Amino acid sequence: MRLFPRSAFARTVALIATLLLINQIISYVMVGLYVVQPSMQQVTSVIARQIEGALILDEWIRESDTFPRDKRDLALRYTEATGIQGFSQEDALENGLRQTTSYSFLSNRMRDLLGAETEVRVSQGEQFYVWVETERLPGYWLRVEVDSFNESRFSPLLFYLILIGILSVLGGMLFTNWQNRPLKSLERAARQIGRGDYPEQLPERGSTEVIAVTRAFNQMSKGVQQLEQDRALLMAGVSHDLRTPLTRIRLATEMMPPNEDYLAEGIISDIDDMNAIIDQFIDYVRVDTSADQDCENLNFLVEDVVGHLPETWHAEVTVNYQSMPDVPVRAISIKRVLLNLLENAERYGKDKIIIDTGYDEETAKVWVVVCDNGPGIPADQIEHLLQPFTQGDKARATKGSGLGLAIVKRIVERHHGHVVFSRSERLGGLCVRVELPVTPSDSKPI
Repeated sequence: MRLFPRSAFARTVALIATLLLINQIISYVMVGLYVVQPSMQQVTSVIARQIEGALILDEWIRESDTFPRDKRDLALRYTEATGIQGFSQEDALENGLRQTTSYSFLSNRMRDLLGAETEVRVSQGEQFYVWVETERLPGYWLRVEVDSFNESRFSPLLFYLILIGILSVLGGMLFTNWQNRPLKSLERAARQIGRGDYPEQLPERGSTEVIAVTRAFNQMSKGVQQLEQDRALLMAGVSHDLRTPLTRIRLATEMMPPNEDYLAEGIISDIDDMNAIIDQFIDYVRVDTSADQDCENLNFLVEDVVGHLPETWHAEVTVNYQSMPDVPVRAISIKRVLLNLLENAERYGKDKIIIDTGYDEETAKVWVVVCDNGPGIPADQIEHLLQPFTQGDKARATKGSGLGLAIVKRIVERHHGHVVFSRSERLGGLCVRVELPVTPSDSKPI
């Protein structure tokens, strides 16, 4: 599992969120050190002065010769004015001392102000109280009522920090998405070019660096498209020019005397092979367009190809059909794929070919599998044989252009499908599986 994001968008958002988190923590700490803590110190100082006054008054009352009734009235007026009440240990427990929380910071501060060992506790409820026990008044707790101090006063600050953080992250996401949108267009266009499609020129927008990359990509795309067109034109011209002398040779061969029929048959066979190779060249460089595609059933295409196989084939072909939906394909191209696979199985197999079709609902793909009982292809040679004009060691002595599997791969990929090579479990030879999506791709169609 990767915790660190890999895309530029996710990394930028993560960086912004991390910086904001650090900023929020520092802001919260700074507010605590320079706002909350000074305020607490001021409150503690005020309460300490009130308690100091109460202690001095208590000493004066004990030492004064004033009548007890006057002392009691004076003490009541002072406690009403300052909000300080005194409780014994038992009375304090009954009046809420159990629901208090001790704060070491306040206790240390109060101890320094009163000059004696002191414990400070705080009770929070409908009314905010500060409880103080000091050595200067042993056995008693002083309770100070504080109306103006409440912890909820700090909630707007916390809400402000959270709101600023959320808005900053959302703004960063929008900005990053705007920056990465041209890169996404570049990615889609590059994938289309990789499949042989050529998209329209991309709009040059975004930062200066992205604009420079987009401009270079547009130039590259235009150059590759022109190169592909020149190659197709060259191949078509060469193929056309080759057919004319081949036709003349064939015509001259057919007019040879009967006693040279054996020689004429060999020449005509070679001419047919050359025409087949030229057809493969044209198939390889042909560019399919979206206008050529239609919804077809793969079973019908397989049946059509198998039904028109030459009678001279020695292999026995068995087909197992399964129900499947129609797929958007170019029928001629898919028939060429099937015919190439069958020709490959006939040429390098022995005497059996099995074709299976099916539909995978999870991946929404139809598939066709062609298996033979030949020697197969080693796994380390498959990628090599998919390249144009290459043949395996066992096939070098045979006729052909080396374009059969390359044409299969090219056509299937242009239909947004996949070709998988493996060894057949039933026949022991080569097993080729072709998968095609049921729904068209979001990118530019074939």
